[in-house]
Amino acid sequence: MDDKPVIVFVSFLSIFSTVLEPNRSIAHTVAEFVLLGFSAHGEMQNLLFSLILVVYILTLLSNGAIACAVKWDKQLHTPMYILLGNFAFLEIWYVSSTVPNMLANFLSEKKTISFSGCFFQFYFFFSLGNAECFFLSVMSYDRYLAICCPLHYPTIMTGGFCATLISACWVGGFLYYPVPIILISQLPFCGPNIIDHFVCEQGPLLALVCVPTPVIQLICYTLNSMIIFGSLLPILGSYTLVLRAVLRVPSGAGRRKAFSTCGSHLVVVSLFYGTLMVMYVSPTSGNPAGMQKIVTLVYSVITPLLNPLIYSLRNKDMKNALRKVLGGLKIK
Repeated sequence: MDDKPVIVFVSFLSIFSTVLEPNRSIAHTVAEFVLLGFSAHGEMQNLLFSLILVVYILTLLSNGAIACAVKWDKQLHTPMYILLGNFAFLEIWYVSSTVPNMLANFLSEKKTISFSGCFFQFYFFFSLGNAECFFLSVMSYDRYLAICCPLHYPTIMTGGFCATLISACWVGGFLYYPVPIILISQLPFCGPNIIDHFVCEQGPLLALVCVPTPVIQLICYTLNSMIIFGSLLPILGSYTLVLRAVLRVPSGAGRRKAFSTCGSHLVVVSLFYGTLMVMYVSPTSGNPAGMQKIVTLVYSVITPLLNPLIYSLRNKDMKNALRKVLGGLKIK
């Protein structure tokens, strides 16, 4: 794993601390927010808590196993698996940006989060999501090179170039969205302070602002569209070229292997980008809050669980490495 992105966390923690706190008493009368989460009572609340806790634990274990396998198994020290290891490491942080607070709210009566805490969550949730978009795009480019340009692949996707792409994904993710978050944090929140969601994000927060915000809404919509389509179009382009190359392969076994490798990636892309478009590109103001929560739950909690299963179960090298990590446990 690349340790450089840790510097980004430390730098922006100090930046946000100085930006959010000094002007909060001037610009806002709201000191904390209430995250309603999923409105459930009694046994249903306990069931939701148990299900999400199990999903969270499985997500940490599965993605952690992949990250450790890539780290410790020298046979996986290739660009494809190094990208996958970083992607798994990213998923651990991505799901951890929302689920622990969600679980705590299930057990709490107040369900409050501080003003600064809400915007910290907002920042990390969106930054890690942006980084995931970049990684998916880079991983599709890697598969394009491996399948369409196999002879040039070793000279193009060198260790140094791979490290540069990984660093760009991490740093780009954390540098892409801070400006609109800082602008939203400086708006007047006069009350109420109730967010009908389980995470602090732009839609519910802008709904609580006491002044019109057409410019900031336009900025957010533009940035969201740029990150989604700007990373999705290269993915579609890469896999269109991959499909053309695969169809020319005379061997049926070769075609099946290529489709198996790329098909899993396309499943992840379809699930992740499909739900993102529903939330941030298509109009969601008329959608019920319950629908927005479910869609957010899919791309922020369900896909991090499915990703390691989709990427590893049909990959022989990864299964062998996971056997070593799990102490010889047989993976069928």
